[in-house]
Amino acid sequence: MSRYPAWLTDRSASAAAEGYEDPDAARLALRRLASSVTVLTVSRDGVRHGTTASAVVTLSRDPLVLGACLRPTSTFAGMVRRAGRFSVNVLGSAQQDVARRFANPSRPLGDAQFDGFDWTTDPLTGAPLIVGSLAHMACRVLGWHQVGDHDMLLAEVTGGSHTVDSPMLSFAGRMHSACVTPTASVSASPSEVAS
Repeated sequence: MSRYPAWLTDRSASAAAEGYEDPDAARLALRRLASSVTVLTVSRDGVRHGTTASAVVTLSRDPLVLGACLRPTSTFAGMVRRAGRFSVNVLGSAQQDVARRFANPSRPLGDAQFDGFDWTTDPLTGAPLIVGSLAHMACRVLGWHQVGDHDMLLAEVTGGSHTVDSPMLSFAGRMHSACVTPTASVSASPSEVAS
């Protein structure tokens, strides 16, 4: 028995592949990738800015490198291109209000967008660190790559801190408060298993 689906190995199975190749079905399938919800923050010439992002991924563990997908025309992307550094706030399950604030395109600019939230200053980047976040990371920009309609920002993680709590996840186009339960039968992370 083949370990691959028949439509991959049998060229006569074109009927099964037709529905599979539907762009709308592929888009819905892609939305099933759960990811952390983060607020990326930056400070440049005394101006602070934040934006909600769920497309932030670990790319390398040695050195520590992450990738973040951004709209090229976003205020955050423009500021980070000039600042060369930024911070990542990984949101906990109770921070829906934080995620919504920084996803709102009509939020005020500058420090006013942080009103109502406690925050401190990242000693490495100068960017706001939102109190109550699951983790904070200081990042130094390594480069940019255009990928379709977004730019992939590559950055080295130069510092960080974390707490023990449940994460907020983006799944199927919505935010979800997650209750994380370790799987006893798997001792390695998926990235370690895949390598």
